[in-house]
Amino acid sequence: MTKPLPSPAVSPAQLRRGLIAIFASTFCELSGLFMFFPLLLFTAKGMGLNDALVGLLAATNWLGLAVATPFAGGWVARLGMRGALLLSGAVPLGTLTLTVLTPWPVGWALLGVVGGAAGSLRWIVAEATVAELAPAARRGRIVGLYETMVGCTFVLGPSLLAFIGTEGAAAQLARWTAVALSALGLLLSFAVPALTSHHREDAPPPGWRGIAAAMRQRPVLMLAGAVGGFFEAGTSGLLPLYGLSAGFGAGMAALLVSASGAGSALVMVPVGELADRWSLRGVLLGCAAITLGACLLLPLAPAWPPLAYVIAFVWGGAGGALYTLAMVDIGHREQGVALVNTTAVLVLSYTLGGMAAPMLGGLALSLAPGWGMPLLMIAVAGTGLGGLLKARARA
Repeated sequence: MTKPLPSPAVSPAQLRRGLIAIFASTFCELSGLFMFFPLLLFTAKGMGLNDALVGLLAATNWLGLAVATPFAGGWVARLGMRGALLLSGAVPLGTLTLTVLTPWPVGWALLGVVGGAAGSLRWIVAEATVAELAPAARRGRIVGLYETMVGCTFVLGPSLLAFIGTEGAAAQLARWTAVALSALGLLLSFAVPALTSHHREDAPPPGWRGIAAAMRQRPVLMLAGAVGGFFEAGTSGLLPLYGLSAGFGAGMAALLVSASGAGSALVMVPVGELADRWSLRGVLLGCAAITLGACLLLPLAPAWPPLAYVIAFVWGGAGGALYTLAMVDIGHREQGVALVNTTAVLVLSYTLGGMAAPMLGGLALSLAPGWGMPLLMIAVAGTGLGGLLKARARA
């Protein structure tokens, strides 16, 4: 394991201010998003779209993320870290507002791509700043705490949706509540101080050349990010569809996303502590194995519905931990612009995984409602575990 790099020389007050502001603004913004998107899927389903088309709609946000992610480093170089955060908060707020006012699914899809593109910038800059500001000896714990906060938004957003309602006037109130949370997140972003990013001569260049170079250098972490994105974030667009196909009501189907978020909320800090104290690669393998074990149980869920919530919990926790551990490793190795660029590569991998889950899952539910989704999830989890085992054998 590479010796962790020290934290940048900033005052304790600046460190605390930056971390608190990023935590708070991200919490509000993501809570709104994870409240808004399940409702959008239910609305599309109620308009008569089939599962495959609804899955494609859910993937549009991830498509925007995937397209924009390689260029995050260039935007940070132009705008600075704080400017990039503010822009990436303002654009999604605008797209959510326009989505509420737009009655056409095609418009929702286009706005989802634009919002996802801006969201990728926010995601990368926030993650990189947290990893760089965290003290080296406690980086695993603080990154894990940040990911726990993100996991809490998976719980709060769908839970608020289930509480407010998904029909009629209640649905409209839920949409505007999500917009208000996004606006609050933008306002809190103004409290993030301007931080100086340092350039390293051998840092990967922004754009696709840097993406390709980093993927060649760090294939294990990229695989962990992709599988983590599939099971943690991608299933937020897939679990509601699975719940409906299994006979759950809309509110209970949305709570499957909450179960996944609860897994993220409860697992990330313990995993971060293990990364600080033990073998990071060993923890990665353990999380991949647990994810596969949960997938093998999925065929039993229709006979005992509570098992679906247990599986969603494990996917959110063990799957999300794969991304967290990869981020901790990058924070140990990189700083400044290099950290932003390498984080962009990890986020791209995570994004591709998150985009694939609703697309492939919706197709599997349409073509083979009984066994298509279990086979898909087992195949993805098995590929992730096999790749990590192969990489460990080569090391």
